[in-house]
Amino acid sequence: MPHTTHPSGPDRQAYVYTNGIAGTKPAIPVSYPHLAAAAQKKMSREAFAYVAGGAGLESTLTANRQAFDRWKIVPRMLRDVSVRDMSAQLFNQSLPAPLLLAPVGVLELAHKDADLAVAKAAGEMGIPMIFSSQASVSMETCTGVMGDGPRWFQLYWSKSDRLVESLVGRAEACGCTAIVVTLDTTMLGWRTRDLDLAYLPFLRGKGIAQYVADPVFQQLLHSFTPQKSKTKINWHTIQTLTQMVKAYPGSFFKNLRSGEAVAAVQFFISTYSRPSLTWEDLSFLRSITKLPILLKGILHVADARLAADHGMDGIIVSNHGGRQVDGALGTLDALPAITEAVGNQLTILLDSGIRCGADIFKALALGAKGVCVGRPYVYALALKGQAGVQELVQNLLAEFDLTMGLAGCKNLSEITRDALLQCG
Repeated sequence: MPHTTHPSGPDRQAYVYTNGIAGTKPAIPVSYPHLAAAAQKKMSREAFAYVAGGAGLESTLTANRQAFDRWKIVPRMLRDVSVRDMSAQLFNQSLPAPLLLAPVGVLELAHKDADLAVAKAAGEMGIPMIFSSQASVSMETCTGVMGDGPRWFQLYWSKSDRLVESLVGRAEACGCTAIVVTLDTTMLGWRTRDLDLAYLPFLRGKGIAQYVADPVFQQLLHSFTPQKSKTKINWHTIQTLTQMVKAYPGSFFKNLRSGEAVAAVQFFISTYSRPSLTWEDLSFLRSITKLPILLKGILHVADARLAADHGMDGIIVSNHGGRQVDGALGTLDALPAITEAVGNQLTILLDSGIRCGADIFKALALGAKGVCVGRPYVYALALKGQAGVQELVQNLLAEFDLTMGLAGCKNLSEITRDALLQCG
């Protein structure tokens, strides 16, 4: 499909400054720290902790930013950059920019329209949305509002291969053009903010829309025997039960009487991820889809080589936004060696830590063909829904366009490692 053209950096600036004459300011803060602070005021304490938090002491969050800070852009002068082109090609698909919306679960914590608002924004802008396995809205519903907008599907490999096959088949039917397998979340990391609040949204029936909409999940659910709850009954327990029942499709009172909503949550928790997964299991996924397969969560060069050896099409260099392993390597620190090892064999994307247009530039200069942005668009969603997500993307791309031009690059092919200097 022909890709959407986005305003250039100077045009975006002109729009903002011109509106300022009439007293109109941007709908969301342009600065990332201000964006996050504004979202924190808008979101519930539990919701913000779930989105913002990292594992343990959150040192991996810091490592991601420190990695970007160590690489400095060295601009070149007197190059004709009057016309710039941000367009990218990923798996034979033309995109307006090398930017994708990362899979983020439980978006209902940020906004009532959740994934639907993000899907509308992505469809309008021609930016790929990677549907999350842990979505608050089914992929079919999101597909219905995206038109021809590009979309991928992120898979958490369930303990049931039948369920995996069903999810992948649904993704294909929804027009997804790639499958992203998240490898680094076979168990939840030690997320201290969530633990302090004793809050996990899935236990309240949130973020399981892809599952309850799945025919195989429903078949398996009917043969599942729920465990009798040992939780003490009080007002909080009743509130949680009410949330579960309301979140489940169908009549509230029917769901309450049948206990199916509670059973669905228990079954999801028991099956959603498979810690026993190995490289040999990838052949099963390859056998059930012809779509490109990317492995998300790669940080080690040896794993990047194994991905190539096992016939994968791409990898996403990611530490899950610092949410899984405290003290892990920053993603941009991992990228150069991985690019050198497999850059001519695999399509490499980078995730975790992207906060501005300069970050996109640095990732591309070190070998990524595109980047995934996560928390920033969730905060924009929390503040202004679909419009917030669209404005966030416009701002990111405007800054990236300006960074390209001011660094002396007129297209992506000119963004090379020579444009950077490593300091520290």
